[in-house]
Amino acid sequence: MAVLSIRMIGDPILRTPAAEVTEFGPELARLVEDMTETMIDVQGAGLAAPQVGIGLQVFTYRVDGAEGHVVNPVLEVGGASQGESDVEGCLSVPGLGSFVDRSDWARVTGKDASGQDIAVEGTGMLARALQHETDHLRGTLYIDRLAGEDRKNALRAIRSADYNRVTSRTAEERSRSLGSSFTRSAAPSGSGGAGAAGRTGR
Repeated sequence: MAVLSIRMIGDPILRTPAAEVTEFGPELARLVEDMTETMIDVQGAGLAAPQVGIGLQVFTYRVDGAEGHVVNPVLEVGGASQGESDVEGCLSVPGLGSFVDRSDWARVTGKDASGQDIAVEGTGMLARALQHETDHLRGTLYIDRLAGEDRKNALRAIRSADYNRVTSRTAEERSRSLGSSFTRSAAPSGSGGAGAAGRTGR
């Protein structure tokens, strides 16, 4: 497995809807392994393929003991709003976070890397992660769901010269792990990543 470079806001692939996966095989399995390793390395709660420069409908997740991946996910949401229960962040928008109105229950159905049917359902933080990652596959970032002063403040921060330094510093820190390879037995098994919004980015 290898740690991949994470694309930052401003990269066009983050705004491009991902393509449906039509071929299931070793290449897809390797992508899922690399994405999982990358997510763990940066202590993320989830990671979508466009965030590592791959325009396919694939995401990984690791939240409160639940871990896995979904290919070609179809999202359902329901229940009450989570309100301002936690601050949501994003690995592609480092250093920022905001309250985002998400449904308290979510379910995704799709395929695993071998093409078998899969379903993931959860509430709270897992529901938030499933919604966040599915948004990525649609070319949507969490900041697009902000309104009013929250949206103005986020956009103002992103446009500032200071934010360019934040993204540059983040990219430099992450580059120290790029390309690192691990055998399955040597891969980190308990390092960070169990949290989500506010505690870690996605």
